[in-house]
Amino acid sequence: MTTARDIMKPGAQWITRGDTVATAATAMAELGVGSLVVADDDERMCGIITDRDIVVKCIALGLSPETTTAAQLCESTPRWVSADADVEDVLDQMESHRIKRMPVIENKRLVGMISEADLARHLDDNQLGEFVTAIYGRP
Repeated sequence: MTTARDIMKPGAQWITRGDTVATAATAMAELGVGSLVVADDDERMCGIITDRDIVVKCIALGLSPETTTAAQLCESTPRWVSADADVEDVLDQMESHRIKRMPVIENKRLVGMISEADLARHLDDNQLGEFVTAIYGRP
């Protein structure tokens, strides 16, 4: 059985709710990623900020990346999967909620992230086709 742990990129990074959008953008650039998990004071996941969020919810609205916080861009607690979740469960969650990036949690802590690129490397053509259709097809 292939699990989330098998396909995730380990070592996902997070920022705090109070970190600025500029800090998030710098971290994304340094890490070469398009999203970061946002954590609360107890280091528990409370959101995700993406490069698209930065552009659409901050820059395009004329907000300052230097003063806008990550918490201001997070809309809700994100979905996540257990590190031991079967890849079919991961796909079901991502497809049914149209999620492009899925945090992976173990013992209540972030251990990795599953992206579309990770799926492309680990899924067969049929699974990948179904995923793409579910995410990018019309609702």
